[in-house]
Amino acid sequence: MAGGLPALTRLPGGTFTLALALGARRQLIREWNGNPWHRWRLSRPRPDGLAATPRDPRPIDLENGRRILTGRFQFGGVTLDTGVRGDPWDRPSPSKRFAQTLHGLDWMGDLLATGQAGAAEGLRLALDWSRVFGRWNGFSWDPELLERRVFNLACAAHPICALASDAETAQIALDLARQARCLLGELDPPVHAAERAVSVALAGAALAGEAGEQLMDRGLVRLEKALPLTVLPDGGHASRCPAAALELLFDLQTLDDALVQRGVAGPDEMMRAMDRLAGAVRFFTLADGGLPALQGGEALERKYVAAARASEDEQGRLPASRNGYHRLESKSLQVVADAAPPAQGPWSVTACAQPLAIEVLAHKKRMITACAWSPIAAAPQGLRLADGASTLSIADASCGDPLRGFLAHALGPRLARAYEAVEARRHEGEGGLWLELSHDGWAKAFRLRHERRLFLDVGADELRGEDRLTPLTDAAAAAGARRFAPFFLRFHIHPDVRASLARDGRSVLLRAEGEETGWWLRNDAQEVAVETSVYFQDGQPRRAHQLVLRGHARLDAGARVRWKLAAAEAWPPPH
Repeated sequence: MAGGLPALTRLPGGTFTLALALGARRQLIREWNGNPWHRWRLSRPRPDGLAATPRDPRPIDLENGRRILTGRFQFGGVTLDTGVRGDPWDRPSPSKRFAQTLHGLDWMGDLLATGQAGAAEGLRLALDWSRVFGRWNGFSWDPELLERRVFNLACAAHPICALASDAETAQIALDLARQARCLLGELDPPVHAAERAVSVALAGAALAGEAGEQLMDRGLVRLEKALPLTVLPDGGHASRCPAAALELLFDLQTLDDALVQRGVAGPDEMMRAMDRLAGAVRFFTLADGGLPALQGGEALERKYVAAARASEDEQGRLPASRNGYHRLESKSLQVVADAAPPAQGPWSVTACAQPLAIEVLAHKKRMITACAWSPIAAAPQGLRLADGASTLSIADASCGDPLRGFLAHALGPRLARAYEAVEARRHEGEGGLWLELSHDGWAKAFRLRHERRLFLDVGADELRGEDRLTPLTDAAAAAGARRFAPFFLRFHIHPDVRASLARDGRSVLLRAEGEETGWWLRNDAQEVAVETSVYFQDGQPRRAHQLVLRGHARLDAGARVRWKLAAAEAWPPPH
């Protein structure tokens, strides 16, 4: 214990003191939430039935709904079989993520898509949840679970109550009102403020009478305050996670639909945020229909991303950069580079210390990517570091670390001591696109600056790169004698791409499934190896590979690795 305290006190911004304060406040709120007087207050006033029927534009999974009808709940790679009309609430869940999905009702839309039988089963399951957990429970009433359950129950209330008795409808409406009011009383960190305000306002729109009006008004007031902090002027999410921008857009589209049904005009700030987020999602949508798997987000499926853009009009040329990301495109290649520091403070709970990471698509297929770590991934926090993305790292050091232990429990797994200075210069010419990047993440430990230069030759349709470690001006004095540090330049390969090391021991052929030709990644590194890696999809790991270029940098002289990605000729050649 004594050995750990100095490290805690060195954390920026009084992190340890803040964790103590927030931890104590959170415990007081939990005690208050379980108080009978508080539970009584949550029930007043009672709603007068249901009003709007919010429509969530997220695509449904009909097969998942059919499985649930048979009593087979399958979430997060694990399965719970309850049998037909079984009770999933009265038995242990096979994993924490499974329990979170189950209690968040994220599956309710899939179940309702099966028709009348699904609506009847949804009603039964919602009433059974109320019987077991409806008063209050430390896990199931956790703010993050509450946020999603209120949203999903608001969307499902009308369909599941179509077959309900008056008493059952009143119970569902009361459960929705109580949970939305409880959400209003929770700690409101900026990272969740907009999403929680949407859930509260959506519940209000779905409920009739004074109860609904109060919730809708309070939710919209909070939403107006939260959106300017959450949605940046260029439409990017404050967390810098592309998937977070998409999810918030889905939520706002759902709320907008409910407000239209109620004849209520959405706040101006909400409409501006929707326009900005739509522009950001358009920018982030890559040639394969997915998103960049960077800064705590997965690529997601094409149909999922496309659902947010279903009503989008064709627009003009995309901007060159947005939310700290740059895009480079030629006839066959598409490159996305992370050219900004990770989010800081409470926004950094999903941030990744992966400076200057890139993703590359060829012929609309993802070739070079990252491990795609996300909060739902069954993966260690270490994948948030530089080794988990296609960038350069030095030795076994990191340029930012997620909080752990007590601090993570109190504040969330924020990223601490992360790099803050990233420079990006872009040049566009008739023959190609230049992107010059650098960051200070290795300056404190090694007195070295990582510089990455990318040149997309539009005419030759090839990508050339150079990663350089440059000593700072006083590096020679700081280093003393000629000391060396090992460095690793990684290119994570998508699971659908095969990587084959050539006979020269340096070049690597990348060939996507179904492609007759591939792409050569050539380099002048000291050592080249193809090693195992992992790629996360829907939170589940897929086996993948990574190309690792190794070398040693002199602290007083630095080092350089040049590489090029170019199309390979077809074999056998055409006659």
